[in-house]
Amino acid sequence: MKPIPYGKQHITEADIEAVVETLQSEYLTQGPKVAEFERAFAGYVGAAYAVAVSNGTAALHLCALALGVDENTRVITTPITFVASANCVRYCGGTVEFADIDPATALLDVEKVRELLEGKPKGYYSGIIPVDFAGNPVNMETFRELADAHGLWLIEDAAHAPGGFFFDGKGGKQLCGNGAFANLAIFSFHPVKHIATGEGGMVTTNDEALYNKLLRLRTHGITRDPEQMEENHGGWYMEMQELGYNYRIPDMLCALGLSQLQRADAGLARRKGIARIYDAAFREAAGIETLRTGSAALGPEGETGHAYHLYVIRVQDRKGLYEYLRRHGILAQVHYIPAHTMPYYRGLGHGKGDFPEAERYYAECLSLPMYPSLTQEEQAFVIEKVKEFAGK
Repeated sequence: MKPIPYGKQHITEADIEAVVETLQSEYLTQGPKVAEFERAFAGYVGAAYAVAVSNGTAALHLCALALGVDENTRVITTPITFVASANCVRYCGGTVEFADIDPATALLDVEKVRELLEGKPKGYYSGIIPVDFAGNPVNMETFRELADAHGLWLIEDAAHAPGGFFFDGKGGKQLCGNGAFANLAIFSFHPVKHIATGEGGMVTTNDEALYNKLLRLRTHGITRDPEQMEENHGGWYMEMQELGYNYRIPDMLCALGLSQLQRADAGLARRKGIARIYDAAFREAAGIETLRTGSAALGPEGETGHAYHLYVIRVQDRKGLYEYLRRHGILAQVHYIPAHTMPYYRGLGHGKGDFPEAERYYAECLSLPMYPSLTQEEQAFVIEKVKEFAGK
């Protein structure tokens, strides 16, 4: 059996044909496929606007810029995330503060965030960046209520959760990144994600002013829209109105994203099927704990809004299991090293021991193979080896 990674892309002939067709077209960048991908993705998550960018980190950076993060800004996020969720604030000179996780879900604990906010005067903090970790949707309605009470903005890091959803207080289904509660949301199209473009990202929003600002910031702060210009010298004219970046994404990557988007629902259904098999296998297994889906993401008759980018278990001897699985060709992975324990953030005053639930989670967590093309035989082998180790 070939090595089994924790995640990988699935490229079909249709994907290849879509990319080749674009390569043979008139545009390789700044062409029609970008706008087509943006419209399709906005429709998929239920948002009014979408802006495609070069990667998920660029998406986060643009969100922070668009919301005016600067050296006077303090933002709260989770330590259990890829560091980009925090770094985007630092890119703009802002201060990052972390709050601990709910140990049952590994999501940012809204009550811990509330404690931070209530411990400081109103205006001390500017925003919150909750993360739909592993594809497990954050209850953004609850975070919106908290943010409104303290005058904060919200960025939803939904990099793990396209197609994910939770149920609001009225029982309505709220898709991750739909803009109903967050000012801005971001997604990633890295190869191990649900939709792969190689590298790529997306920002979604329902705010037209933020949308227009993102479009400028993505391309050096430049606009070609005559209605937004201070002057107009002719058809060639453009204006740089603020300091932006080159965070554009090429048309051929958007063509791949469009092709992948057409089977996103099938991929999500397959991920949920894999998760159900894992759940059943580990439910009664001694020494193996699984993360719970957030209560708001559980609907009637067992419907779940979990998008399952990752399937995470917790075990006491995580390093032992990690090495045991690798010896058998199972390339499980750890997600994530708590951001506050990284040397860079320790240098900013954070340190080990600050967030005990996050650190306890890190000591025990392991992400098992989870991707649509994982075969039944491969998954059965993974389960067999995990249980074999736990049984010892």
